[in-house]
Amino acid sequence: MNIVFDLGGVVFEWQPDKIISGLFNDEKIKQLIKQQIFQHPDWLELDRGTLTTEQAILRGVKRTQLSHAEISQLFHAVPASLTPLEETVELIRYLASTSNKLYVLSNIQQASIDYLQQNHSFWHLFDGKVFSCQIHKIKPEPEIYQYLLDKHKLEANKTIFIDDMQENLQAASNFGIKTIHFTNAKQCHQELIEKGAIKQ
Repeated sequence: MNIVFDLGGVVFEWQPDKIISGLFNDEKIKQLIKQQIFQHPDWLELDRGTLTTEQAILRGVKRTQLSHAEISQLFHAVPASLTPLEETVELIRYLASTSNKLYVLSNIQQASIDYLQQNHSFWHLFDGKVFSCQIHKIKPEPEIYQYLLDKHKLEANKTIFIDDMQENLQAASNFGIKTIHFTNAKQCHQELIEKGAIKQ
């Protein structure tokens, strides 16, 4: 079986509110940053790789009227905030010891990829990786799933995609890919058993 992992919220912690609260105290500013940075379309363009970090910072400064230093500090805090979910990493290590092939399919920015690849040593466990910013496609766009299948020559009905976002799973299922809605590693492990990827 081919098992495909999302990263943020599955393999790594992804909590924008926690990032914001680590840098700002004022509640109005926190809400402003959430809306004008993390929930703004520019964030998706960073994931798509069509906007650089510096361009996003300058636009964020203009929208929020906060200082360049403040917005820059926020953006540079993001990669280090992506800390591994150890139980998922343990699951990946276990799966790598089986006959399954492991892959990554993630909406992610280049700065985060660079940081994560430099600071974590388990990337060799994956047989292939598809990062949105490197192909200019993002989930849940159909093209990113087609790219995954084509690039790695995967058969959809022999592929399981694990993600924490329902819309991303629905888009994958449209290709005939099996899906698991991730809530935690234990639940994910159990569903992998139910889908025949691993034995009990």
